[in-house]
Amino acid sequence: MSIREVDREAWMAFLEAHPEAHILQTAPWAALKAGFGWQARRWLVIEDGFPRAGLQVLIRSLPLGFSILYVPKGPVGDWQRPEVLRCLQSALDRLAREVRALYLRLEPDAAEGELTLDLLAFGFQPAPPVQPRRTILVSLEGEEEALLQRMHPKTRYNIRLAERKGVTVREAGPEDLPRFYELLRRTAERDRFAIHTFAYYRAAYERFVPHLARLWLAYYEEEPLAGLMAFAWGERAWYFYGASGDRHREKMPTYALQWTAMRWAKARGCRLYDLWGIPDEEPEILEAQFMARRDGLWGVYRFKRGFGGRIVRWAGAFDRVYRPRLYRLLRRLIRA
Repeated sequence: MSIREVDREAWMAFLEAHPEAHILQTAPWAALKAGFGWQARRWLVIEDGFPRAGLQVLIRSLPLGFSILYVPKGPVGDWQRPEVLRCLQSALDRLAREVRALYLRLEPDAAEGELTLDLLAFGFQPAPPVQPRRTILVSLEGEEEALLQRMHPKTRYNIRLAERKGVTVREAGPEDLPRFYELLRRTAERDRFAIHTFAYYRAAYERFVPHLARLWLAYYEEEPLAGLMAFAWGERAWYFYGASGDRHREKMPTYALQWTAMRWAKARGCRLYDLWGIPDEEPEILEAQFMARRDGLWGVYRFKRGFGGRIVRWAGAFDRVYRPRLYRLLRRLIRA
């Protein structure tokens, strides 16, 4: 067994054989992050002449020549064998010395209970997750009518209501990005959450559309009401970015957009549609409180729960600390 650093082309060739891989492990995602302060390196573990596992790690430079390392939703492949993880860890440890990393954050693409390795035994410790800890996964198996029947009746009604009320959904081009960003800005102001810069969404569009993503806008009488950008790789699709304006919300444009995105994902062969982020609470609490709560992700949970998916909690994030004192200082600064 050996480990080899590879370029973008070799990494994407490896991912082609892994339809279960996460979009955040793809080279286009690294290219997107490269425009905003990150660099990427990639390694494959070779066994009997074949690549068995690998990872893409992002590197973020800090002041005074230090850095942090982050593996989002990886490694990929058969990595949960001690000898394979040790191989990957040795490459990351060498990289950490090279770039003077304070720590490595590993955020596996595994649900709670799916980690067969004890990462603590490999020198990791639990850490705050970067990506949402809990989500809803919607099955895209079966005919479209079967998908609709698995939804909450009110959600199914709202999808059909949008069509009856004259809402139309159109695939957006690069010229529509300013309209989408304006809707995002309004949504952020209304619901009090942060968004990226316009340059970030433009870069995401340029890196992923049309091969791995789509952007849609919902209209009523030529007025853009809402927008949605979904991504796909292999067997899964992800709803990452959504926005809605303040007018004509009673016409349910966001429901029409989600249905459009699900149909697109299904048509390209995806089995699951990830609604990407709900409050990190047990299902009993979610169901007991979703009508009363308005803070955090509770509003989006009220919307997302109707699409007929199952709640999944991910295994979380784990840090391998290389410089403990600086690591503790950075954690205090982040909390502050």
